[in-house]
Amino acid sequence: MQTVGLAEVAAVLAEPSRAAMCLALLDGRAWTVGELAKAAGVGPSTASEHVTRLREAGFVTGAKQGRHSYVRLAGPRVAELIEHLAQHAEQRPARGLKESLRVQRLAFARTCYDHLAGTLGVALRDGLVRAGLVDVQAGLTLTSRGREVLAELGVPVPEAGRRPLLRDCLDWTERRDHFGGALPAALLDHALGEGWVVREPHRAIRLCAGEPFARLGVDEAVLA
Repeated sequence: MQTVGLAEVAAVLAEPSRAAMCLALLDGRAWTVGELAKAAGVGPSTASEHVTRLREAGFVTGAKQGRHSYVRLAGPRVAELIEHLAQHAEQRPARGLKESLRVQRLAFARTCYDHLAGTLGVALRDGLVRAGLVDVQAGLTLTSRGREVLAELGVPVPEAGRRPLLRDCLDWTERRDHFGGALPAALLDHALGEGWVVREPHRAIRLCAGEPFARLGVDEAVLA
């Protein structure tokens, strides 16, 4: 994300349709402009203008695949900013049963760009540390036992690169840290592919298989 002033950031996200698009993009996937238009409740031409504004501010990037153009958040830093700002927007009381259920599902498990957040995400961090799979004393280091368990579950451990393997990410619903970084991203991708979890609307994640998470140290009370 390019360096922009606080006033410019506020102006970009102050427009409700652009804010809605950013919240939709927090699921970590690439969206077409048409899909973003539907998510924001605006027409395609208006959505294109908003996407241009977001791109100019460094919030999103574009990519083409065949005849289709896609938009995604520019990176974890942007996602973290939007996630934290969403804390203030989504703390108002829920209106009605449907919205209350949505808020509960988001609080239990959701995507924070490309990794797990919410109760399940925090419990995963706690479990990995408690089971000795991650050593926090050594600066968030994956232990040899951690590598063994992940290999048994078929989770690929990313090679060292510019993005840290593990980093703490403050969870706005739990007020505690969950893990972000390359490894949690790989874990969520694998969990989705294996059907341990499935995506639901509005970034919510539904738990389908608790046993793999139990092997990662997650408390059974969370998985019940």
